[in-house]
Amino acid sequence: MEKIDEYVQELLNTENQHLNKLHKIVTKSIEEEELLSRELSERQGKIKLTFAERLADRVASFGGSWTFIIWFGATIFIWILLNTVFFAKGFDPYPFILLNLILSCIAAIQAPVIMMSQNRQEKKDRQRNENDYLINLKAEMEIRSLNEKMDLSLVDQFKHLCDIQQKQLEMLMRIQSMLEKK
Repeated sequence: MEKIDEYVQELLNTENQHLNKLHKIVTKSIEEEELLSRELSERQGKIKLTFAERLADRVASFGGSWTFIIWFGATIFIWILLNTVFFAKGFDPYPFILLNLILSCIAAIQAPVIMMSQNRQEKKDRQRNENDYLINLKAEMEIRSLNEKMDLSLVDQFKHLCDIQQKQLEMLMRIQSMLEKK
């Protein structure tokens, strides 16, 4: 039970450290009065992908497309046609054992590649969510700052109106005293 408590506490501490890091980035951005979205897009552009990551993305994008499905269906159809109609004995007769072996190998290789690509997409989504959080946090801080400025402006206007009203009262008192003297 203690190990679970320690693990949860460590997880919370790690999350707090991460949030503190994000808050520092936003605070720095506000202090420097620069656009956080520009900084984030520049940071996103600097990320270099390895050859394996680029290959996994390409294979997954092709493997999940209609082009792949059409080519795959056409290849299987041609394979079956060649082995049943055009060749008397065919190089892979009816139960198509060689075709089954090839299909199994394709599935065995394609599944981990697609999973790698999904993991990369998950990292991209996590980074995009973090960027959205930073931008929303900065927007919230800017809105708070604007609200404070508006509140100060309203207080100043109220003071100014009170001063004007006081002067108007003084003027009315003077007019009244002048009228009473007459």
